[in-house]
Amino acid sequence: MTGAPGTPNNPAGLTPEAEAALDLHDPLARSFPAGPEGTVLFTVAIAFSLFQLATAAHVIDLPSQLVRTTHVGFLVLLVFPLLAAARHRTWPWHVAAWALALTGFAVAIYQWIEYKELILRSGDPTNLDIIFGCVALAVLFAATYLLMGAALPILAGLFLAYSLLGHLLPAPLNHRGYDFSQVIDHLAYGTEGIYGVPTYVSSTYIFLFILFGAFLERAGMVQLFTDVSLGLVGASKGGPAKVAVISSGLMGTISGSGVANVVTTGQFTIPLMKRFGYRAAFAGGVEATASMGGQIMPPVMGAVAFIMAETLDVPYSEIVKAAAIPAILYFAAAFWMVHLEAGRRNLLGLSRDELPSAPRALANGWHLILPLAVLVYLLFSGYTPLFAGTVGLALTVLLILGAAAALGLPQGVLRLIFWIGLGLAGASFFKFGLAGVAAAIAALIAVNLLMTSGRATVWSAIVGLAEGAKTALSVGIACAIVGVIIGTMTLTGAATTFGGYVVSVGKDSLLLSLVLTMLTSIVLGMGIPTIPNYIITSSLAAPALLELGVPLIVSHMFVFYFGILADLTPPVALACFAAAPIARESGFRISLEAVKIAAAGFVVPFMAVYTPALMLQDGGPLATAWGYPAAVVYIVIKVAIAIGLWGSAVVGYLRQPMTWSERILAAVAAGMLVAALPLTDEIGFILAAAAFAVHLWRTRRRDDTSA
Repeated sequence: MTGAPGTPNNPAGLTPEAEAALDLHDPLARSFPAGPEGTVLFTVAIAFSLFQLATAAHVIDLPSQLVRTTHVGFLVLLVFPLLAAARHRTWPWHVAAWALALTGFAVAIYQWIEYKELILRSGDPTNLDIIFGCVALAVLFAATYLLMGAALPILAGLFLAYSLLGHLLPAPLNHRGYDFSQVIDHLAYGTEGIYGVPTYVSSTYIFLFILFGAFLERAGMVQLFTDVSLGLVGASKGGPAKVAVISSGLMGTISGSGVANVVTTGQFTIPLMKRFGYRAAFAGGVEATASMGGQIMPPVMGAVAFIMAETLDVPYSEIVKAAAIPAILYFAAAFWMVHLEAGRRNLLGLSRDELPSAPRALANGWHLILPLAVLVYLLFSGYTPLFAGTVGLALTVLLILGAAAALGLPQGVLRLIFWIGLGLAGASFFKFGLAGVAAAIAALIAVNLLMTSGRATVWSAIVGLAEGAKTALSVGIACAIVGVIIGTMTLTGAATTFGGYVVSVGKDSLLLSLVLTMLTSIVLGMGIPTIPNYIITSSLAAPALLELGVPLIVSHMFVFYFGILADLTPPVALACFAAAPIARESGFRISLEAVKIAAAGFVVPFMAVYTPALMLQDGGPLATAWGYPAAVVYIVIKVAIAIGLWGSAVVGYLRQPMTWSERILAAVAAGMLVAALPLTDEIGFILAAAAFAVHLWRTRRRDDTSA
């Protein structure tokens, strides 16, 4: 399959193994098909992106309902023909795909035409309303099945069946019963079903930040992250694996896609780790763990963070603040694990001669960090994610086009004046809004069109719009289909039943409630992506945890973390199976290594529940007794010690290889520190000191003997 005119088939330059992995887990990974059909789809994708940008920047002001319906309409219009082309279907399949696509888009057109009338007759749908509602649901189920497999449509179908037939079940599982037209009206119209909060977030924040990340990658951010990582740690012990952890963590600041991160950074880091002596399963586990952590790495994080902020009605900056320390600890734990593995196997780093210079890489690419810095500033200054993302994207486009235009100027004063002027144009949004930046972008496009290299840059930006729209398809479809589940729960009150069970368990043991919630998240995550996993579990369990005294954001972060970790947990472990073809190792073996490497991810949510200061949230006995700042410092130190002990116990290495008794002692000490009781903390610290002291005494004695 080849790209649309002028677009390469493999724009990311993936290896054959990486392409195979991405094709398996993302059938839309390749570029647009060749020929007239590809040109049409390419044009539709650009129109989709332009529509989203126009509504985000308020160039077009539409009611939220119409933005959501149009968003879903574009999703189904693109997904069916792209899937048919990606899977090399024959012409009857293409005809059927286009028929489904146009039928799905017709639902959006119908809601445009009938918008006011639909509002006036809300709750009393006509027969035509019911027909279009059924079509909307059927097309969405088909799109989800073809794109993501059977698990999510089956789950959504069970909830749909419950809304229609749940009154036949025995108490307490039953509900009062709802008419067919009432169910369809609730799910296919308004803002409770497929056009609910997840679709709203997908049609605003998520789409915008996907474009933002895509344009930063096209500007060269991936290369900058790789060069900086190599320069910083490439020469240290186990350098190649440390590069994987740092580069994936940095990628997480602009991209929230775990599987995509595995195959983009993994195609470079996994072979590098293997070449320097790491086991294939361990190399794949490191990359999968680090890549999945991108969804919890501020400032952009994953799509779930935007849904969480909207659901909880809190500023996005609050979500970022809560995620910051756990994210740093997550990557620090992965870094520590690869350091210990390198020590155990005596794996050296890369030669300084073959490594790039981190300062030089930053000196050459510092300007790429500016949009990210502005984004962070705006998010923490109280601006909405929509405005911050729009500005960040506009500045990124400004940099891409400006860098190409600057090549036509001589080195020296003129180029300096040009960049100063471009900087002033970018800063003009503080006073004049986006109008000044938009004018600068239009001027740069005109200048670039006069140069051969500039025309290629403009075309690259256009391709970025199309590719960004295609990247958003899986997220958007997931957000829409999960609306069936959310709509069923709001209609029938199913969440209350499950929540009541969790609360009843939690009255006797909060720990058991947390374990039950964790298992629910992990089991759901074995078959469905992180976004619907979070939405379902947070709707079912998070309110119950809140009732048990867990702070609001912490309760939602708890289910969010385990939804992510489900992609590392056997037997499914999507991120690990994505790494398998690149590592040339069993996905199951990779997942076993990933679970050990990601131990901090399993521990931190539990510790945050008992000590919310870990997520910079008020509450908990420690903050009450010691004060908030002291509680933060204490819990971070405690988690760091627990992570250090756990890593040493799992790998079997600290200063030198550890004996089994030392490993057991370290593991028990780490387990004691996870709890939040004064007694267990005291025991944990005593055992930790004993573990370090015993190991240090034995290894020093051994060194003295060998000397």
